[in-house]
Amino acid sequence: MIMVAKAVEPKRVMEFDNLPEGCIANVLSFTTPRDASALSVVSSSFRSAAQSDLVWERFLPSDYLSILSQSQFPHLSSKKDLFFHLCHKPLLVDSGKKSFALDKKYGKKCYMLSARSLSIVWGDSPRYWRWISLPDTRFSEVAELVSVCWLEIRGWINTAMLSEDTMYGAYLVYKPSLMGRSYGFDYQPVEVTVGIAGESDPPKRTVYLDAEKPQGQSMRQIIPRRSRRRYRLMADVEEPAPLPPPPSPEPSVESVPDCKGGSECPKKRDDGWWEIELGEFFNKGCEDREMEMAVYEVKSGDWKGGLVVQGIEIRSKFNPINSIKSN
Repeated sequence: MIMVAKAVEPKRVMEFDNLPEGCIANVLSFTTPRDASALSVVSSSFRSAAQSDLVWERFLPSDYLSILSQSQFPHLSSKKDLFFHLCHKPLLVDSGKKSFALDKKYGKKCYMLSARSLSIVWGDSPRYWRWISLPDTRFSEVAELVSVCWLEIRGWINTAMLSEDTMYGAYLVYKPSLMGRSYGFDYQPVEVTVGIAGESDPPKRTVYLDAEKPQGQSMRQIIPRRSRRRYRLMADVEEPAPLPPPPSPEPSVESVPDCKGGSECPKKRDDGWWEIELGEFFNKGCEDREMEMAVYEVKSGDWKGGLVVQGIEIRSKFNPINSIKSN
């Protein structure tokens, strides 16, 4: 007997273009801003769905209305316009002491703490620090370092303000003073830490703040060694004399490793400022913690000055879990 196989009719597969726009928009809302923008060129249906407020409201933080209420904000016609406005134009919040922005790729929350919101040792003494206004900064004031032998800057942020399940980096944002070249940093490293506030021994790194030495150039030179004076900072101890000690006539060799663009070296930002990474931390989101970031050089006793500090920026770093919607 000859068996005749019955032809199997191929299953009909519905193309995405035939799906309702609302359905496509709902699918896109579970991706990322970067993916939604890329998929918008697939077809006219995707392009139309990718403009939907349904999609871009999912990319905005769940508390975005509360954040916007802290500042005067222009009316924008769509949630997509709002998203990209916050990516490119940081919003001043907390009475102008912080700025808020979104990461363009994944929509993660980013903050910058202004210099005024930081704890700067002797920051209120004009002999050591002065407060100035510059046109290329987010804030009304920045801190200019005149001259100190004890450099200590600290800032804090609550992890509840940040996106969950996200790796963050903290960066000191600064540049050389307009009055002239910075000094005391070209051969003297500073210590930086990022950790839970009150932690006894947070992770510590050594970095360099000299933003004017070309990266990759050897930082070896014969320079005079300044006489060392150590000061113990106590709340009830008087401030040291503002003038730096005179240099010793006998030179000595100071040497630090070449600066080849690693995380221990400053990098130029698109806005013209410089930044140095202080450290990183993973924000699980299930814990309400206070993160402390610090920059200090208190061991050498050498005088240093000529920097302008805008603040400390906390922004997301790329890692696979950052692509998960959790802001």
